[in-house]
Amino acid sequence: MIETIDIKIGQTAKSRINELDFDNIPFGRVFSDHMFVAEFDNGVWKNFEIRPYEFLSLSPANTILHYGQSVFEGMKAYKNLNGEAILFRPLDNFIRLNKSARRMCIPELPEELFMGGLTELIRKDSQWIPDRPGTSLYVRPFIFASDDYIGIKPSDTYKFIIFTCPVGAYYSQPVRVKIETEFSRAFEGGVGYAKTGGNYAASLYPAKLAQEKGYDQLIWTDGKTHQYIEESGTMNLMFVIDGKIITAPTDDTILKGVTRDSALTLARDWGIEVEERKVAVAEILEALKAGKVQEAFGTGTAATIAHIAEIGYDGVDYQLPPVEGRTVSNKILAALNDIKLGKAEDKFNWIHKV
Repeated sequence: MIETIDIKIGQTAKSRINELDFDNIPFGRVFSDHMFVAEFDNGVWKNFEIRPYEFLSLSPANTILHYGQSVFEGMKAYKNLNGEAILFRPLDNFIRLNKSARRMCIPELPEELFMGGLTELIRKDSQWIPDRPGTSLYVRPFIFASDDYIGIKPSDTYKFIIFTCPVGAYYSQPVRVKIETEFSRAFEGGVGYAKTGGNYAASLYPAKLAQEKGYDQLIWTDGKTHQYIEESGTMNLMFVIDGKIITAPTDDTILKGVTRDSALTLARDWGIEVEERKVAVAEILEALKAGKVQEAFGTGTAATIAHIAEIGYDGVDYQLPPVEGRTVSNKILAALNDIKLGKAEDKFNWIHKV
């Protein structure tokens, strides 16, 4: 446990903020001036420091390079209408990071360490938070094993780092997705619910094959039978059929998305019926053929709401209704943006002012 957190604050010799074009920000390519670093050794987290963003120096024998013992989170900072820096549901990301850490045999973080380091870093680099429509400051907290040891066992030492990068839109237009029935992303009893690097590495090859056919992402199905829809590569999935939101429940194969929960909370508050249940591929195909799928969209930190324009299955592509007429997903997106900007009431206490 950490009762207080004493952070050593370093200053970059020369800020790179003037190199940033706020009107043309690529996603995940430009990084802010500073990062927060903490170390775990001899059973305790220590050496809390904000330092200039820099490369890491690792031994070739570092265990993370060989056995992938790491977890991470994705979240965003914004500026509200008053110019104040805010974070959206950071404690939910903290809880999920520790849930992933437990599964990967990584020591959990005290809340004071996570929130203290995060808050001070955002304050330090608040000028990097863009305020153009559709932009934000992406925040990446992660923990990785740091032993120099070749052998399969949990590491004795770890590093916790937070860095940030200003970003624009993750998807510039509605996406084309393909229902995957050959490759598998996760299995019951595995690490599908954890935000760990290996999950994403395993998805790259099937996604590459789909992209070669013109799709942007995959819709993953269950690893055992491929009969049930789970999630997409970067987001949870929702379908609007007969006015109801239908989505798969989060379990040990599906990531418990913060944006997913936010979207469902808003929908229920508005009186929209929500069904969290197993979603059969056959059910969605039947609804697509009958023209009953009014909307399909993904939810995630990177994209917030990613509209799905087309769903492919077994060589057939099914077109969905135009984005402009989608009342549910567009209403959710607008509401989330208004809450973040301070235009609407934060009735669920999601906003954390820095």
